Amino acid sequence: MANKDLVRFIRDARKRGFDDYQIREPLLKKGWPFDEIEMAFKSLKPKYKYKNKVSIYLDSEVLRKLERRAKRNLFTIPEQIEDILRRSVLNTKKSSKEEKLDDRLVSLFSRKIRR
Repeated sequence: MANKDLVRFIRDARKRGFDDYQIREPLLKKGWPFDEIEMAFKSLKPKYKYKNKVSIYLDSEVLRKLERRAKRNLFTIPEQIEDILRRSVLNTKKSSKEEKLDDRLVSLFSRKIRR
């Protein structure tokens, strides 16, 4: 179990804008045991370190197409990827029975004879 006073000190120092290195070094110089410091830092780590982070590797041709699409949409590449994923998730939530807006517009302006 981590030292509660040490955990509180680290949490307060982080709130004041100090990074972990700036917190750890003075504690070591003041004689705090390394293992105790590390245990306190470990107790403050979130359970999901990179919950919102995804890494992907793309073929160079796919990346070129993605860059063109991002430029056309005035996005950066990460913004374009996020937009594609968001739209994909939103589209899967809709029931398959719902007609898409594009499909409705095509049917309105179609030359096909409706009965």
